[in-house]
Amino acid sequence: MCKENHNFDEIIDRKNTSCIKYDFAAQRGKPENILPLWVADMDFKVSEKVLEAIHQRVDHGIFGYTESGDQYFEAIQGWMEKRHGWTVERNWLVKTPGVVFALAMAVKAFTEPGDAVLIQQPVYYPFSEVIKDNDRVIVDSSLVLGEDGKYHMDFEDFEKKAEEHHVKLFLLCNPHNPVGRVWSREELERLGEICIRKDIIIVSDEIHQDFVLQGKHQVFADISKELRDRTVTCTAPSKTFNLAGLQISNIFISNPKLRARFRKQMSASGYSQLNTLGLIACEASYQYGAEWHDQLMEYLKANLSYVREYLKEKISKVKLTPPEGTYLIWLDFRELGLTEEEREDLIVNKAGLWLDSGSMFGPAGEGFERINIACPRSILELALQKLEQAVNAI
Repeated sequence: MCKENHNFDEIIDRKNTSCIKYDFAAQRGKPENILPLWVADMDFKVSEKVLEAIHQRVDHGIFGYTESGDQYFEAIQGWMEKRHGWTVERNWLVKTPGVVFALAMAVKAFTEPGDAVLIQQPVYYPFSEVIKDNDRVIVDSSLVLGEDGKYHMDFEDFEKKAEEHHVKLFLLCNPHNPVGRVWSREELERLGEICIRKDIIIVSDEIHQDFVLQGKHQVFADISKELRDRTVTCTAPSKTFNLAGLQISNIFISNPKLRARFRKQMSASGYSQLNTLGLIACEASYQYGAEWHDQLMEYLKANLSYVREYLKEKISKVKLTPPEGTYLIWLDFRELGLTEEEREDLIVNKAGLWLDSGSMFGPAGEGFERINIACPRSILELALQKLEQAVNAI
């Protein structure tokens, strides 16, 4: 196939396509003309090579029950080996319609109602939802914001909470959404030692594994065989290649007993074959999407540099938490001295922006906002200009 040169500056009108990001502001209590930088999908067209594969299947014209073959697994296996040095085996793979669905299945498979499930807030809010909605108990070992401006794990608190609440399951976010940490091998090893001692099963959400801006992504299950045998690793092409609406995730569970319990829960949910076009797009993305993704990463790094300099020069009271990974940035608004309600009014009504309020990610997120920078530079420029004007008017 010929070289692909993607134009990430192209603005694609997403309105009137039934997308959550642009078409449902009013239904979600926001002004109709608000500029959205919240939900974690990208405003970029997918790789032409992926579109070709989808078009070919669409032109076939039949969308019956579909399953994946050898080429599907080999495409994923090749990507994991080349990008992350992780060798996966075919019998470990369980396909689901999404990572959040997999989190819910794991909660139901490995715990009982009333059991404690440990998380590290501020963290992706569906972590809390799948625990509460399944009548389990949230135990939070909050991340600590250090003097270096980065978040760190409180290992002593983690172990104390795990023991006090007889924790059976831990949901790990690796890399972390929303604070942008790419956990080091040393940090994950120390975390893993605690989980082994306390006999805790780990579900590692690694959906942002392909968005490392600094450092190297460490697959949690690849640290040791002991950890691999107690870990459910959640991956997906949805973030990496902007395929969220096609509902396809790849979950790896090496331990046959854990895998059987997970599969049983999936069967109980009534779910079986996945979205046909999701399978096609996933295989094509991992097989042909490297060039597109490499170009995307350069664009995102440039967007991040732009935001960093803009805040430093023009909105200095809003602080950027140094991101090591993801295309979601975590901004600290606390220096403005606003209440939650006042900050919401500033951002929504005065700046005309739709962001994700930090409080959604747990009490430790209050005073912060999560912003999606996976958009054309001109949109990012406009958003920062609107924020600057609103902040300067305080």
